[in-house]
Parts: sequence; structure tokens; C-alpha cells
Amino acid sequence: MSSCNGNCSSCSSSDCGDRTAESLLAKLNPHSSVKKVIAVVSGKGGVGKSTVTSMLAVAMARKGKRVGVLDADITGPSAPKAFGVSECQGADQDGLYPALTRSGIQVMSINLLLDNPGDPVLWRGPVIAGAVKQFWTDVIWEDVDYMFVDMPPGTGDVPLTVFQSLPIDGIVIVTSPQDLVSMIVAKAVKMANMMNIPVLGMVENYSYLECPDCGKKINVFGKSHVDEAAKEFNLPVLARLPIDPAVAEAYDAGLMETVPTENVSGVIEAIEKV
Repeated sequence: MSSCNGNCSSCSSSDCGDRTAESLLAKLNPHSSVKKVIAVVSGKGGVGKSTVTSMLAVAMARKGKRVGVLDADITGPSAPKAFGVSECQGADQDGLYPALTRSGIQVMSINLLLDNPGDPVLWRGPVIAGAVKQFWTDVIWEDVDYMFVDMPPGTGDVPLTVFQSLPIDGIVIVTSPQDLVSMIVAKAVKMANMMNIPVLGMVENYSYLECPDCGKKINVFGKSHVDEAAKEFNLPVLARLPIDPAVAEAYDAGLMETVPTENVSGVIEAIEKV
């Protein structure tokens, strides 16, 4: 069992009891309805994964879809900040109701449950993973067409729990232009393959900075390596997002719903084909 990767469909062991791939999935709250679940992942932190998640949620909501955001980054939650929400709608005997943004996006994050959002979450891995699972089982998601899961970086307890417990329909990998891109993508792709989850494609964040005077694109982080990684793993590059101070300001002010989302239209098209 020490070598178990959670992928029961390819396991030859006979001592796991009645454990099947389906049995690992957590039951959605009976009062919830979620049609598609898309995870936004990265092999490392600091690549703007939460920003991309919020942009995708806003873009899909603008297409008339009902959207949910599950903030799975328990130790570094930021979804409430991006959307300017501070508390859940409430709770009753059926479960907990997520926060609701100005445009109707449903958001669930650990920061919505803390007395002080600035307090650190000093929990060990299994407890953190359990909390994320409860965001699926105990929260009432109302008629969600697309749920976006903002994942913590890496391949630890929480990503494993999400991939095993939630019915993920596909993942979007966020990376940056630096040399590390191949390693970042490799970690995410290999974990997704082990869990039999399709990888929809890649988003290169911080791709360039556009000069406000002449419009020239400046490669702040040097030459992009995303195309090399895309070729290596046979993945499409769905979007190249610029460094945009206006987006950062909107995020900090809780106004991500005012940000233009044309740059992620390719990602949305890929998601709608799932």
C-alpha cells in the first residue's frame, strides 16, 4: 500500500478490499448541483494561479453560466479577496451556503470561516485535505454549471484529495515564461495522468509587459519556454496573459468582476468542449 497512487483502475493489488475508483469520490451535498468541475493547477506557487482562476470564473459568468469557485488553497486562500466577499450566506440543517459575489458567482474559502482572515491556518496535511473535501460535501452549491477549483501548488495532500474525491472533468495548468516551465508542467501533467484526469492545456501568465507609451511587448522574464513545454507534453497553449497592473489593482480591491477577460477566451473555449 505504500506505493499506492490512488489510481485503482490500473492497480493489480488484491489486498485493497472493495476500493474502486468510484468509491474514492466524495458524495456531493444532496442539496447541491454541479455539472462540470475544472481544476486550475501549477507545479509551483507564485505563477498567478488564483488570478487565472478568478478570470475564468468571471469570463464564464459573463457567458450566462452559473459559476462556483472552490478555494482549495487552505493555507494561502485568496478567492474572497479577489471578489470582495467576506462571509458566507449562512447555514442551516442542510449545509453551508457559500458567499455570493456581485455578479452571482458562488465562492467558498477557509477565509470566509475565520474570525480574522489574517490568522494563519496551522493545520497538518490530513486536516487541511479534510477541510477541502468538506467544501464539496457540506457546502450547498446551487445549480452550478462550472465549478473552478483554485488548487494549492505542488502535488501534496490537498491536490491528491481533490483529484481523488472530486469528479474533476479537466485541469488547466498555469505557468510562467521562465526556464522552470518544463518542470512545473511535468509535475502537474504526471499527477493528472496518474489520476486519469484530462489536461485541457496551458496558460502562460506574466507572459509579457506592454509598454504604455509605444505598445511594445517586453519579455520581463526573458525568452518564453512555454512552447517547448507544450511540444514536449503535446498540450495546447490556451492563453498568454500579460503583466497588467490594472488586474493586480482590481484583485486587491475585490473587483475582479470588472476586469476584461478576452485574454482567456481560448481557455473558456477549451473548457466548454469538455
